[in-house]
Amino acid sequence: MRKIAALVAIGALAVPAGASAGGDSATPSPSKSCKEQRAGMGVEAFKALYGTNKNKKNAFGKCVAKQEKAQDAALEDAKDNAPAKCRAEREADPAAFAEKYGTNKGNKNAFGKCVSQTAKADAAVAIEEHDDDVVAAAKDCKAERKADPDAFAEKYGTNENNKNAFGKCVSQTVRENDADEGEDS
Repeated sequence: MRKIAALVAIGALAVPAGASAGGDSATPSPSKSCKEQRAGMGVEAFKALYGTNKNKKNAFGKCVAKQEKAQDAALEDAKDNAPAKCRAEREADPAAFAEKYGTNKGNKNAFGKCVSQTAKADAAVAIEEHDDDVVAAAKDCKAERKADPDAFAEKYGTNENNKNAFGKCVSQTVRENDADEGEDS
């Protein structure tokens, strides 16, 4: 989860398209994630975060592209971790494991079904947490920018006119929050 958020945050919240994560019914579509983020942080903050052209009208499309990448990364990360979780569950009670996940004769497919279900569920949780982290960071940055716009631009801006300050603030805040969560675990 932290790996996903950091990956997205480091790329100024940059993320590409892959139908595997977005097409899963347990995982919100990239479009739905972006709509929820926009509703959570407000339209202006959303445009400031994702928009790259002069009038920031491309924000939604940029968000969707980034969400697709983040969701693919979350699913890959979950797929890497799911087998170990399923092995542990199977070792705890093999009969219950086979009964819970098996669907064919003799429940021989239980492990594969477990891995698939676990990966999808873990990816959905990671994506939801990531979206919540981005919205919370955007709200924090919005408040900081409102308190002193010039100091905010100076602190976070990295291009010649500091127009990228909001995105840099959100990215940095998400990374810092993920690092703090890692220390608490």
